[in-house]
Amino acid sequence: MSKLSVNFAGVEFKNPIIPASGTFGYGREYEEFYPLSKLGGISVKGTTEELRTGNLPPRIAETPSGMLNSVGLQNPGVDHFISTDLPYLKTKDTVIIANIAGRTAEGYREIAEKLDKTDVDMIEVNISCPNVKAGGAAFGVSCEGAAEITRIVRNATKKPVMMKLSPNVTNIAEIAKAVEAEGADAVSLINTLLGMRIDIKTKRPILHNNVGGLSGPAVFPIAVRMVWQAANAVKIPVCGMGGVSTWQDAVEMMMAGASVVQVGAAIFNDPYAPVKIIDGLEQYCEDNNIGSIGEITGSVMPW
Repeated sequence: MSKLSVNFAGVEFKNPIIPASGTFGYGREYEEFYPLSKLGGISVKGTTEELRTGNLPPRIAETPSGMLNSVGLQNPGVDHFISTDLPYLKTKDTVIIANIAGRTAEGYREIAEKLDKTDVDMIEVNISCPNVKAGGAAFGVSCEGAAEITRIVRNATKKPVMMKLSPNVTNIAEIAKAVEAEGADAVSLINTLLGMRIDIKTKRPILHNNVGGLSGPAVFPIAVRMVWQAANAVKIPVCGMGGVSTWQDAVEMMMAGASVVQVGAAIFNDPYAPVKIIDGLEQYCEDNNIGSIGEITGSVMPW
């Protein structure tokens, strides 16, 4: 076994680095730069019940040390993913994580049931989606909503279920405990923070959707804090993400409690970012006489 190999929620990863959902598509474009087999896993583009064209542009805005996006879950739908994208990905010798998002609780069930019949390795459940039957509030902003979706997906599949938590909450630890209680095998966090930019010349928001999700280095300290809080609240493993750009960031996230780490916005600036982080982690283990990367997880020593 490699020093970087990790067993996460019962799934074997050759290393702990995973391109985050929405930043890597289905990997085809990035395969021009390096073999996808170098990656620990891939969390694919958020998948919905049916094809979605996404929000109207402009839907990307730069911010200091980050970016806002309101892409709106543009994707070809779960049936197309199963028939076209998943067979391609399963030839790449890496863990495939299907990220799913529903407009309703029933939508989550439908997607999970379909994926249960495939050879996808894990399901990551995005609960930052608006609940159209509850006035548009995100499923993941309350313990009740997060627990409901966890229970529905858990009952719909035997695949490992990882709940992707929203940071736009009062107490992330309570949300993590709520999904653990309903059978989640792991949690991933953080999803993007809600933000807004305004064009002072036009007096209009830069994004057509008015608001969007903030990602990039600016959110990293918040992500580390929330990963630490969640990891100390639950017994299930944690996947950390949010502003991770370097191998040093990945080590810090793992020290906070993450067993695996997703890399997102950094890929837009440097498509080689995940591979550079993997190489950096390998050298870090060598330099510090670390036999297994898992030794880092949760090793922070608070004052």
